[in-house]
Amino acid sequence: MSFPQQCVLIGAGNMAEALVAGMLKAELVHPEQIFAADIQPNRLTYLQDRYRIKVGRSNGEAAGWGQVLILSVEPQVLDEVLREIARSIKQDTLIISVAAGYPIVRVAGHLKPGQRIIRAMPNTPSSVLEGVTALSCGAGVSEEDQRTARAIFGSIGKVVEVEERLMDAVTGLSGSGPAYVYLMIEALADGGVKAGLSRPVAELLAIQTTLGAARMVIESGEHPAQLKNRVASPGGTTIAGLHKLEEGRLRATLMAAVETATKRSQELGTAPEK
Repeated sequence: MSFPQQCVLIGAGNMAEALVAGMLKAELVHPEQIFAADIQPNRLTYLQDRYRIKVGRSNGEAAGWGQVLILSVEPQVLDEVLREIARSIKQDTLIISVAAGYPIVRVAGHLKPGQRIIRAMPNTPSSVLEGVTALSCGAGVSEEDQRTARAIFGSIGKVVEVEERLMDAVTGLSGSGPAYVYLMIEALADGGVKAGLSRPVAELLAIQTTLGAARMVIESGEHPAQLKNRVASPGGTTIAGLHKLEEGRLRATLMAAVETATKRSQELGTAPEK
């Protein structure tokens, strides 16, 4: 399987829009090669007007249309959606699910034997093409299928491949991680305001500092600890601030947040079928 080809998205929410925008910007497909289905007519009108893609309210009609089918609905409704579309899916269709905590075996249980399934966990910065997606492949997925999935999700950010048993950890780290970072940005800005800065200036300083620090890690290739040590001069302001963070157990708290979110993802994955 290679691009260009027809691609279907069941569910037309924010992640689906990110994928549409990314694929079009990367020129993987033309607008007429994308079909998005959703129950919200206003959402479909918006996507059609903005991206000129094909849209419809019938999941069954959409499911039988493309060579790649992306399931972009909440995990709580995916059982129902799969029951609705199972008969419409062609045997040679590549299925990609982005439902958090929903294992490949559960998707396969609704479909014909031998259906090729890839599980994906993108995160919300994908909407600005700065996301990261973890992929896990089911039985029978070919190298060409993997290249197809990597191309799709590579259009909205970075891509890694992991064993499916680690997908809950991915959810706890990169899936939930943006919220942890937003909280830290907010707290840094509040600290600036407490120290006397205006709110707009404090927020800009916090945002750009976070962005710049992340870019430094990416482009330097150095370990974060090395970069941290470079900023923290002996007896200086940074080491004093780091000491206070250690007193507040920042690192332990962040590690616990990832662990707790991972366990919650595992719970969602073992929830009874609806």
